[in-house]
Amino acid sequence: MTNLKKYFLIATFLSSCLTCLHVFADNYPVRPIKIIVPFPPGETGDLISRMLEQKISDRLGQPVIVENRPGAAGIIGADLIAKAEPDGYTIGVGQGGNLVTLPHTKKNLPYNPLKDFSPITISTFNYLVITANNKTPFNTVAQLIDWAKKNPGMLTVGTNGEGGFPHLTFEHFAQSANIKFSHIPYKGAAPVQNDLIGGQIMVSIGSIASQITQVKNGNIKMIGITNEKRVPMNPHFEAIAETLPGWYSNGWHGYIAPAKTPAFIVAKLNDAINFALKAPGTVDKLNQMGLIVFTEQPQFAIDLINKEYAKYGKLVKDINFQPQ
Repeated sequence: MTNLKKYFLIATFLSSCLTCLHVFADNYPVRPIKIIVPFPPGETGDLISRMLEQKISDRLGQPVIVENRPGAAGIIGADLIAKAEPDGYTIGVGQGGNLVTLPHTKKNLPYNPLKDFSPITISTFNYLVITANNKTPFNTVAQLIDWAKKNPGMLTVGTNGEGGFPHLTFEHFAQSANIKFSHIPYKGAAPVQNDLIGGQIMVSIGSIASQITQVKNGNIKMIGITNEKRVPMNPHFEAIAETLPGWYSNGWHGYIAPAKTPAFIVAKLNDAINFALKAPGTVDKLNQMGLIVFTEQPQFAIDLINKEYAKYGKLVKDINFQPQ
């Protein structure tokens, strides 16, 4: 066989492969798509996914099924996503906890957040809120810092778990403010709120969605938000950066596929999710939940995950946190 004939056969083969890829790209999806939510019903990632599922389905022309697989602070569900077939039919919710903080605070994590996923998009950013029992002697971020400095280690702070995103966010705040506190971990946001109202703890940090009702009802008081500036939905809530210039710590939710999912599938999923996020009324509903909507390309998600992973890895070392 002449070299010219070999080159011709190779070129024909490659052309056929490209044609097949285009056919596959045009045909995907041909069956239902499952979104794994690694958290219980009612959690933020679940609420977002159920709000978007029909619109994603409309865009892709196939049913979209949201499936809750909670456990181990999001680790179990994330592991299921990592080990699914990389064919675009099983994707899931990724967020700051299961992708960038828990990898540094939990031993024997069954997945590598930087290698085992193909990020699709970041859907929303969410700021956390620091709230306090009504009987505490401080009402602002500056007053809280001042009291904590005068009473080192006496400030009791409840979060939804040891080594979780809220815990590390408050550690970051305390480090920046040069204060000491006593951490009280709970199994979930609800018991934190109950003990905050009851006065068993002085302060809590968590999502605004889990605390805004009690703040509005006057059962607890707002101290500050972790967003870099005040937000239009609640302009009277102080940003911590007003007292600690440049400080912020946002959480986020997004969507991930298993590693090695073809780029054209990731691109279609990115388009469908962003389409759903831009649908009339969706942004307003998410804003009302304290969420800031993003509709970026996959590379934005890749860059964010890498940046946040490095940030919290350094913080865990700085505070000498021992993985549990």
